[in-house]
Amino acid sequence: MIKIYHNPRCSKSRNGLEIIKESGKNFEIIAYLENTPTKEELKQLINLLNIPAEDLIRKNEAAWKENFKGKNLTQEQLIEAMVSFPKLIERPIVINGSKAVIGRPPEKILEII
Repeated sequence: MIKIYHNPRCSKSRNGLEIIKESGKNFEIIAYLENTPTKEELKQLINLLNIPAEDLIRKNEAAWKENFKGKNLTQEQLIEAMVSFPKLIERPIVINGSKAVIGRPPEKILEII
């Protein structure tokens, strides 16, 4: 089943969800701002995406600029930052089996569905 880490206030996330709906495949919406991923879940996402933790962070968010910008953080500290401030997590993230993408642009989702 396809999973989408979704923020309904984000246009890219809404567009990504629309692409999944149009595919006709079964999917699950994970509202990650209400159900924040655990450290373990974030580590799994990072591994599936095959990226460093830093690439999963939205660096234009106020929480990043106020608390973390300019600091040399470890992978573990970056993951802890995303758990503490889930708005920092890039969106949408779509998982299909052992494949995952960040839907920016949303058309990237087509690569895995």
